[in-house]
Amino acid sequence: MSNMYFTEEHEFFRKSFRDFLQKEVVPHIEKWEKTGTIERFIWEKMGEMGYFGISYPEKYGGLDLDVFYLVIYLEELQRINSGGFAAAMWVHPYLAMTHVKAEGSEEIKEKYLPPSISGEKIGCLCISEPFGGSDVSGMRTTAVKEGDHYIINGSKTFITNGIYSDYLVVSAKTHPEEGGKGISMFIMDRDTPGISATKLDKLGWRASDTAEIAFDNVKIPASNLLGEEKKGFSYLMQHLALERLVMAVNAHARSEWAIEYTLQYMKDRIAFGKSLDKFQALRHRVAQMASEVEMCKTFNYVTAKRLGNKEYVVKEASMAKLVSTKVADEVAYECLQMLGGYGYIEEYPLARNLRDSRLGPIGGGTSEILKEIIAKMVIDGKSYKPAT
Repeated sequence: MSNMYFTEEHEFFRKSFRDFLQKEVVPHIEKWEKTGTIERFIWEKMGEMGYFGISYPEKYGGLDLDVFYLVIYLEELQRINSGGFAAAMWVHPYLAMTHVKAEGSEEIKEKYLPPSISGEKIGCLCISEPFGGSDVSGMRTTAVKEGDHYIINGSKTFITNGIYSDYLVVSAKTHPEEGGKGISMFIMDRDTPGISATKLDKLGWRASDTAEIAFDNVKIPASNLLGEEKKGFSYLMQHLALERLVMAVNAHARSEWAIEYTLQYMKDRIAFGKSLDKFQALRHRVAQMASEVEMCKTFNYVTAKRLGNKEYVVKEASMAKLVSTKVADEVAYECLQMLGGYGYIEEYPLARNLRDSRLGPIGGGTSEILKEIIAKMVIDGKSYKPAT
């Protein structure tokens, strides 16, 4: 299957990125997992190597590569077993920067994209709210236009890179009376007066900084509007397809890594006179897991190909995330079980894998929300349209 999607150039990129991660990132992971702070030097190194510019135009310093370089980027990030580090490194280019590229004016693009690609500036995307969660249309944060400025009030939560980012891409209602149709998108610098952030303590993804952010009469120029007023919900839906596909790829890659690790353990571990990989009950459990992961990966690759062809894949990306993250959770549980008592020990990597995996069915739209979105499309015939 790899030959259908990956060329020699893709595989060279995979090897070089894997080597980079082993040399520059892995030695620091334990520290970052404990402190919850990813030091700035690695952002700059990632930028120097061009990893934040994979999907971005050359005019801003990007590489303008195809979607399967992104797939490789995501898969290799999962292999170092730090969901938090991986999240920080994909949220920046594929959540925050995505809106800058797609909806930003040329002035905004020139201001934010080059330093984002180089790793000098870090971005975050602010959608979820303390009382809203996955209910995007129910957000309460408002943006009131006063002359040539907007005044932002409200709060956001569960924001990856929410503490240490340099700029924020924020959704807010410019026309609250219109509900979900009244949402607009904005960009603002971290040092804008009225912005404050509180770090959240999480079950997993411990290396990444996740925050609740408050906006207290934050005044920004009207030119900081991304795209047009009242098109924010369409923009979010359009880009959430990418986020959901990213999380689906993360899930199958994380599962593959967990199975590889577990198989090696089973080959080395002797019980009752033979290695664990010779016990039929365990072999069949591995066979089931491997089959489900391969099915997810195949569907994710097909969906990625369609996304790369500019197709609108809200349904398929939602399905990919729904199923892939469910399978990843089950694989994390089963693989930890295969290690017995050692699976429960932090010295072994599957405990962290289990914690990190658990966010899959929650972040980027819970599985319950995804099921309703899919049901509307499959049962009710609803058709989500690209923002125009």
